Amino acid sequence: MKVIGITGGVGAGKSEVLQYVQERWGAYVCYADNIGHILQQPNEVCYQKIVNFFGEQILDDEQKIDRAKLADIVFSDTKKRMALNALMHPCIKERIYSLIRTQEEQGRTYFLLEGAILIEDNYAQICDELWYIYAPEEIRRERLKQIRGYQEEKIDNIFLSQLTEDTYRANCKYVIDNSKTLEHMYKQIDTLENRQNETM
Repeated sequence: MKVIGITGGVGAGKSEVLQYVQERWGAYVCYADNIGHILQQPNEVCYQKIVNFFGEQILDDEQKIDRAKLADIVFSDTKKRMALNALMHPCIKERIYSLIRTQEEQGRTYFLLEGAILIEDNYAQICDELWYIYAPEEIRRERLKQIRGYQEEKIDNIFLSQLTEDTYRANCKYVIDNSKTLEHMYKQIDTLENRQNETM
């Protein structure tokens, strides 16, 4: 089974790429952020660690972690973001390893792992290759405003927390340009599919 990491800046359209590859290649798709969300639930391993560090002000009325409140804190404070990553990512990796083993045992051919910080957290050790999903900043910014309703300040803070385009390109085997039409992106994926078939 080949494990492919899908990364890129927020608003680049990684989900569109994942959906197409999942349907076209029959791949299993794992979102690292979703794993993190599960691990933050009250009955999971990371919940109490996060509450102890950030305080009960991050909890909602049901005593669950309010992810929006937590995001506002960590995207405006580098040290706190690094602390959260240090708490979360060993547990996330362990859960991802388990999913990879399960899918491989079931005979899956491709496992796609989506995550914003695959490079920073050394997921190259897990993945056979990394793909960088690219869209210029102005397009990403507009998508975040229109689709997610983000304000400029929040977008600025998120962009400042992410890697530069040069770093993404230097660490990823393939670059998918997702700044134009879906058909333009699909053609690039189809080309990669042919390359993958030649090496399988």
